[in-house]
Amino acid sequence: MHRQPSVLAFAQPAVPSAAREMPISLFAGRSNPALARGIAQAYNQELGHLTIKNFSDGEIYVRYEESIRGADVFLIQSTPAPADHWMELLLLIDAAQRASAARITAVMPYFGYARQERKDQPRVSIAAKLVANMLTTAGVHRILTMDLHAPQIQGFFDVPVDHLYGSAVFIDYVKKLDLNNMVVVAPDVGSLKMARAYAKRLHADLAVIDKRRPRQNEAEVVNIIGEVTGKNVLLIDDLIDTAGTITNAANALKKEGALTIIAACTHALLSGPAYDRVEASAIDQLVVTDTIPLEQTSERIEVVSVAEIFADAIRRIYTDESVSTLFVE
Repeated sequence: MHRQPSVLAFAQPAVPSAAREMPISLFAGRSNPALARGIAQAYNQELGHLTIKNFSDGEIYVRYEESIRGADVFLIQSTPAPADHWMELLLLIDAAQRASAARITAVMPYFGYARQERKDQPRVSIAAKLVANMLTTAGVHRILTMDLHAPQIQGFFDVPVDHLYGSAVFIDYVKKLDLNNMVVVAPDVGSLKMARAYAKRLHADLAVIDKRRPRQNEAEVVNIIGEVTGKNVLLIDDLIDTAGTITNAANALKKEGALTIIAACTHALLSGPAYDRVEASAIDQLVVTDTIPLEQTSERIEVVSVAEIFADAIRRIYTDESVSTLFVE
């Protein structure tokens, strides 16, 4: 008796995830809700629903109140002190990974612990590398940040890092001031590369301040390299913490005959005596971005938003377009 060969029924192969339209979801931690709302508004999409709370002992609890299965998830969270902001972000990443998100991008306008990026003394931690490892272990697929204190931190990650620049908003702001005879000044050697880039784009002269740091959070001006007498000054730095460096630099420049002094920084930590120092200094105006919310207002401090540039970068990441073209003039 001739038997027909048996036919095995195989399930149809699943459609590759790349062939399906991957929805996008924007969520925000509690570190900077105003900026997160601004980014979502610029993207023309509402923030997703989250529950984030602290138990009575301080432990953090997070829960996504909507499905993110197969979604391209962007988590907006700056990480200034306290360290709870870091823990909150790690929990959000872990929860998204366990909820089957297709891709998780940590949108970190300010990357905390970036100043501890090398072992410059015996028996100290390289904290920037540690937190990079923690983000990767938690399950992040991509990092989007702005003006890292040390750009080489990008190399601490084995996932893509998109590095935005505050100059995208500062250059336009400074041009509108219409200051003639301008010189861009780096408040220390570490800011020289950034200052040179600003000077090139503003067609301005360049100067640098030679400083000494006798101890942490203290700085003293030793010498001014470059001509500042009778010129309008743009002091540029990536962050201001206690404002010792920037205010000492401004006071020294004023003594050398500088005219209007505009200081600009991307990340306004402004801790300790910073506000009092700015008010008592020769700085005519301090321009900062909203990567970190200000603890108090001041007539000398002007805030410009980076919400538009982050929304544009998120859009380009989602659609697999180039992010670097944001900075091509």
